[in-house]
Amino acid sequence: ESLSGIGGVRRPGIVHRLDKDTSGLLVVAKTDAAHKSLSEQFAAHGRDGRLERVYLAVVWGAPERKRGTIDAPIGRHGITREKMSVARRPDAREAVTHYEVERSFGTPPVASLIRCRLETGRTHQIRVHMAHLGHPLLGDETYGKGFKSSIHKLPERAQAALKALGRQALHAAVLGFEHPVTGEAMHFESEPPAELSALLDTLRSS
Repeated sequence: ESLSGIGGVRRPGIVHRLDKDTSGLLVVAKTDAAHKSLSEQFAAHGRDGRLERVYLAVVWGAPERKRGTIDAPIGRHGITREKMSVARRPDAREAVTHYEVERSFGTPPVASLIRCRLETGRTHQIRVHMAHLGHPLLGDETYGKGFKSSIHKLPERAQAALKALGRQALHAAVLGFEHPVTGEAMHFESEPPAELSALLDTLRSS
């Protein structure tokens, strides 16, 4: 069985997206039937127990609560249309992110490694939600206000590693879904790429 243009002529088989410059796991369908099943799972956002999406993010500072849920609707930014923002407008869509602090670096913490589990899948969701919480992602010049000055809070080796990363510190680490044909529970994990691992190593050793 072949794959038609479903998902877009230029993006056949694409079921979901990763933000530009975000690393990690992505599932692509090879048939129309698989695309339909997987799309339904992503549309349900895991609320039926079939889908799991977990990201690792490195953020500035440390949230006051070690774990929590950010339940804040997301819509287009009122001025800059390329950005998203937490909004209470009618066009904003429900967005829910569950987070847990895995480790904080420095005293007081200059940065933290956060594990984020998506309950919904809005554009830039984790980046917007963590910025809304007051802890934007390292390397995120779109949502990380004061990034250029904040980098000087890091140890020199970590500054160099962040510059080498050259993007937001966000990685799709876990992806779980139901096999579209067999119904088997599929689970995949991905280690952070070398440049993100290097940043984490410098933070751990500082």
